[in-house]
Amino acid sequence: MFRFRLDGRSGVPPYLQLVQQVRQALLLGYLRQGDQLPTVKEVVGTLTINPNTVVKAYRQLENEGVVAAKPGQGTFITAEVEAVAPGDYARLRRSLERWVRDARGSGLDDETVTALIASVRTDVRAEGVA
Repeated sequence: MFRFRLDGRSGVPPYLQLVQQVRQALLLGYLRQGDQLPTVKEVVGTLTINPNTVVKAYRQLENEGVVAAKPGQGTFITAEVEAVAPGDYARLRRSLERWVRDARGSGLDDETVTALIASVRTDVRAEGVA
């Protein structure tokens, strides 16, 4: 079952953290079309947050076409994303883990690592590389 987590130090509002986690889980293949998200009550019990926060996140995901609420049944993933091949995903993840460990060992903090990755993504996109 999919579980949410919150990072109180991130500066990102809790509802957006939930939204981002669903999007990321979908992109990485952890969630697929038809999967059920935890109920609002389950999320509130696990994270000890206001139910309105969860409702707001689920409503945003519904407005984006990522999920659909079925009254009395729950909230289900409706979006379909082509997942990365498992072998490619595992290889790329290991490579990125090594890079992040190296970056941290060189003294880069999370914010700098994120900025550097964003910069490289922008450069690669500008080069027209897929």
